[in-house]
Amino acid sequence: MLALLDLSQVSPLQGALSIVFGIVIGTLLGIVGGGGSILTVPILVYVIGLSAQSATATSLAIVGASALAGAVPHARAGRVNPRVAILFGLVGIAGAFAGSWLNHQVSGPWILLLFGLLMLGVAVRMWRRRRPAAETNETEARIGWRAPAAGLVVGLLTGFFGVGGGFLIVPALALVLGMPMALAVGTSLVIIAINSVSGLAAHLGSGGFNAEVALLFIAGGLLGGLVGGRLAGQVDERALSRGFSVLVAAVGLYLFVVNGLLVIGGQA
Repeated sequence: MLALLDLSQVSPLQGALSIVFGIVIGTLLGIVGGGGSILTVPILVYVIGLSAQSATATSLAIVGASALAGAVPHARAGRVNPRVAILFGLVGIAGAFAGSWLNHQVSGPWILLLFGLLMLGVAVRMWRRRRPAAETNETEARIGWRAPAAGLVVGLLTGFFGVGGGFLIVPALALVLGMPMALAVGTSLVIIAINSVSGLAAHLGSGGFNAEVALLFIAGGLLGGLVGGRLAGQVDERALSRGFSVLVAAVGLYLFVVNGLLVIGGQA
């Protein structure tokens, strides 16, 4: 794979920034968990300089690799429900392809405007996040139509925005399906990996994927994940999560206002 990459296509500044922000995102993911990767697309657009469509595709590779790396220890520890992961993931593939197609039918400003709204919603959820009062294990009895429906929605968001959707998957598995939290986290990582790979495959046909930036970002993210894993439990996670939610809200508001003005001005 490395032979197919041409790192000369990335400027030294882009390469350095990709690694640095990969470390930042990886560290945040290691500490605060779900929602940490939602800053990836804005960073790829406004810092690295990719287009909205290219950032979406590139983000899927970054998110997918991060999720896969995180899923391995959970799977080894038996904290993955294969049936739910496969069902959720297979339905999510259809949603990811649909979302990817829709991504290329919409202008960059519209994508980023809607992404800003999504970030504001995620920020509110992160601010209000609480541990469930009680954990149950009634997953098999509750699957029914809920898992496929939730999988389709998450897959659509993954393909369209280039996000993993863990901020939706974990609550769906824990609260709707009654899955214990530890099992929900591990299973969600497998689902995110499946959705990200399928979404990336759908985007590849339209071009725009920047493999070089993705590789550098992933390398930084893996290093940051190790740092975040060591810091987890040594910092006030609730305070950090709330501080991070404020940052997500600020970036989301910026995206909404700036791109809203472009849309209103007819530049979309």
